[in-house]
Order: sequence, then C-alpha cells, then structure tokens
Amino acid sequence: MELSNDEIRRYSRHLILPEVGMAGQKKLKGASVLCIGTGGLGSPISMYLAAAGIGRIGLVDFDVVDFSNLQRQIAHGTDDVDRSKVESATETINSINPNVIVDKHEVAFTSENAMALVSDYDIVVDGTDNFPTRYLTNDACVLLGKPNVYGSIFRFDGQASVFAPGLGGPCYRCLYPEPPPPGMVPSCAEGGVLGVLPGIVGCIQATEIIKLALGKGDSLVGRLLIFNALEMKFREVKLRRDPKCPLCGDKPTVTELIDYNQFCGIPDQPEEPDENPDEVDVQEMKRALDNPDLGIAVVDVREADEFEIAKVEGTTLVPLSQIGQRFTELDANQTIYLHCKAGVRSLKALDFLRKQGFKYLKSVKGGISAWSEEIDPNVPKY
Repeated sequence: MELSNDEIRRYSRHLILPEVGMAGQKKLKGASVLCIGTGGLGSPISMYLAAAGIGRIGLVDFDVVDFSNLQRQIAHGTDDVDRSKVESATETINSINPNVIVDKHEVAFTSENAMALVSDYDIVVDGTDNFPTRYLTNDACVLLGKPNVYGSIFRFDGQASVFAPGLGGPCYRCLYPEPPPPGMVPSCAEGGVLGVLPGIVGCIQATEIIKLALGKGDSLVGRLLIFNALEMKFREVKLRRDPKCPLCGDKPTVTELIDYNQFCGIPDQPEEPDENPDEVDVQEMKRALDNPDLGIAVVDVREADEFEIAKVEGTTLVPLSQIGQRFTELDANQTIYLHCKAGVRSLKALDFLRKQGFKYLKSVKGGISAWSEEIDPNVPKY
C-alpha cells in the first residue's frame, strides 16, 4: 500500500518520527477501525483517526444532533442540529482528510448486527454511554478476537483502557462482572459532563488505536487509566484477566451474544406503553398549579443548579439527593405531584416516599422537558 505525494506532505510530521516512518504510515493507511458512537467520545476519536491517516473508519450511530450535544460533540456544529450524526460526522471527517474511507452504519448497534459489523474491522473503539452497549461491544470483540478500546465519561471523571484477551489482557467483564442496578448510575443527561472531558478521554482512545495499528509502545492492555479533570490528576489501576470470567475465562459459559437489556435489568419497551398508574401528564400538573383549592402540592426533585436553569412557578424544590433528610417537610396526607427533568428521578422519589408512608403520590411524566414542549416554551430546555 503506497502513499501518494499528497499523503506524504499531509503526514510529513509522522514520517519523520522513527517510530512511524513510511512503513508505519502505510500500516495506519491499511488499518480499519469501527467507532461505535459519534457523540462526545466518538467525535474526537474519529476526527483524530482521520487526521492521522487511518485508512477506513466505520461509524455506528442512529441518533440525530441535538442542541445539548454541541457543548462537547465537536464533530457536529450548530447547522447540524436535527441532522443524522453519522452524516454530520462523515462530512467533518471528509473535510479533515478526504483520503479516508468512511463507512456509514446508521443503525443501532444490536445483538443482531454486532458480529457482522465488528468482524469487518481490525480494531473497535467504544464511544458509547450505556451499559447494555458496552457489554455487547465487549462480548462481540472477545468472541471475534478484536481489541476493544474502551472509554467512559461522567461529570469530571473519565476512564480508558484496552480490553483484549488476545493480547494477554482482561475483558470488560473481568473489570465489571455485573452491571449496576438500573438507574443506579446517572446518565450524562442527568448528572452532566464537563465539555472538554470527552475530548481528553477520546484523544487517549485515539492514541491507543494508533499505537495498536503501529504495533508500537506500551498499550493500556491490563491497565485502567482514571482521570479527574477537577484535580487534573491521572491514576492507574492494574487489571488482570479473571480465570473465572464467563466470557474470556478458562471455562467460558458465554459463547454467543445475549439480550443485553435483559442482562442489565432494563425491561423491553412496548411499542405502545401502558399507562403507568403512578404517573400524570403535564396537563394534570398545570391543573394542580392553576387550582390551589385542589390541595395538590407540586414538588421539584431536581438539583438546585437545575432549578436555577429552568423552573415552574408554584413548585417547591426538594432535591432527590436531599429527600432522605427533608421528607418530613412534606405532608404525608397530601396529594403530591413529583417532577424532575424527564420523569426518571421523580419515580425514584415516589418510590422512596411511598416507603415512608406517603400514600397520595404521582410522578409527572416527561418532567420539565415535557412542560416546556407542551405548556410553556418560555421555560428553557437543557
């Protein structure tokens, strides 16, 4: 695989590195990488891989660009809002390096298509943000003998590693044998994320991919790199393959892909979900606020910082993080509507209060996001 004169000029700063040179750059051009996710992590990963001259990049994502993505997902711009993320990222990659072949997989990454997608690439990079897809990515990579370059982010913290039993290291299941209970770990949409954090972690992942393609340096196989942006500190945890791991251990019991939503305790969503008797819609919340004589209290269980961003007049703030200490401020005999950002934390608050003896509780479906969409567009969405 030869380099054109244009490519020699483009990669000249690589070519003068003895560790890369012409031979190494040809290896990069001959490498193929499947990037699962084109969001916070997938953006810097795919952009730097393209700039470095990785020959073929596969992008897997079925989402569209949202305004809330723009704070960190640098492959997308303001004009890309509501566009396919795969299309937007492809356009960005092509503008960086038109020599790179981009395979567009505008689909959800599932147990049905994972093996076919992964099998076609040399290296897989995990840019996802949920546990079912992380386990699915890991399992497909182990079963097919592909390195899995892992990264995760939350608030100010990030992690990175390379899971590759074929290279003598552990897999993701060796580190996390069981997923956390559903809802135990907040998503970035609930807990937030520092905008530059995925850039740092994604660049680490891209670095590991380039090293794997070159066959140079000490990779993160067998090591978990942990980064705290607030303290600007890195620390490292040694990882070892678990001989009892059900996937990569001495006597594996997982020999094919499974239902990962079920494995992570996430129930399948019916096409037309049944009415939840514990929920009311925002129209009912508005009726309660407009008619104080009904005696219904509306309690906001978001955090104080979120309350400052967007709030509904007439509601009382009792954050979910404080509800264990402050529930006595509420009247256990009063009807209470609980709302949050999207209706997840309010259901958690409802469950807690019910255990404390509260009987007349409802969670507001869709939370303040639904309020902004259906009742008052002047309340900002975030």
